[in-house]
Amino acid sequence: MPRARNGSVEIEYQSFGDDGSEAILLVNGLGSQMTRWPEDFCARLVAKGYRAIRFDHRDTGTSTWPTQAYTLCDMARDGIAVLDAAGILKAHIAGVSMGGMIVQRMALDHRERVLSMTSIMSTTGAPNAFKSTPEAAAVLNNPPPNPKTDFDAFVANGIKNARTIGSPGYPWTEAELRSRVIAKYKRAHNPVGVARQRAAIAADSDRTEELRKLTIPVVVLHGAEDPLLIKVGGEATAAAIPGAELRIIPGMGHDLPPSLHDTFVDAITSAASRVQTTA
Repeated sequence: MPRARNGSVEIEYQSFGDDGSEAILLVNGLGSQMTRWPEDFCARLVAKGYRAIRFDHRDTGTSTWPTQAYTLCDMARDGIAVLDAAGILKAHIAGVSMGGMIVQRMALDHRERVLSMTSIMSTTGAPNAFKSTPEAAAVLNNPPPNPKTDFDAFVANGIKNARTIGSPGYPWTEAELRSRVIAKYKRAHNPVGVARQRAAIAADSDRTEELRKLTIPVVVLHGAEDPLLIKVGGEATAAAIPGAELRIIPGMGHDLPPSLHDTFVDAITSAASRVQTTA
């Protein structure tokens, strides 16, 4: 697969669709690899006439695993580096969870490169808009079993965590979750990288006042039953951005279940289509 470079960091990415089509850059969440945007999801965007690009964050998947601290601004520049490497001057950007925070940073710090934004199950960084249930917080705060000494316990813990933060109205099957946990581990496993990404999130400022200056089309999508980033995060994001559309999805938690792929695609392409009508 092709790789982009931001300083000493190399970012692996994958492109789907016609290189001449308008691009949608898909930005994943904390510790999540590019494969959390499945090929089927990317194909749905291509079917709508777009070029879809997914990538591994630094410290994730097959991109560089740094040993030093970094910021969300650095991770936003990684996304810009992917656009540069793919030959894209301007793109629509969509991010989930930490990825939503990163696309906000991209839109704020690299406005000339962004056509539209979709912020999904994310937040502004304001303390009062960054809330989890105790059970969901434990998913991040409690270390999993060591997969090298008890792989079955590691997989069971991953399945349990996925159910804790997942969508009650759109549940995955046991087999689907097991396959997902194992595939993620086999492709890359870097828990230290997750800690560095969490530090980058914590160090970023409250973006609320900056977000008030955005003028691009924005859709904010959030699950009504999200326990990891309670929906106040999405509500605060939409309230901060002039003209942003807020979509609260009943039954949705903090994941991207296949049965909601069309809901996500519609949000992303709706934001993208408004650039054409307002240009």
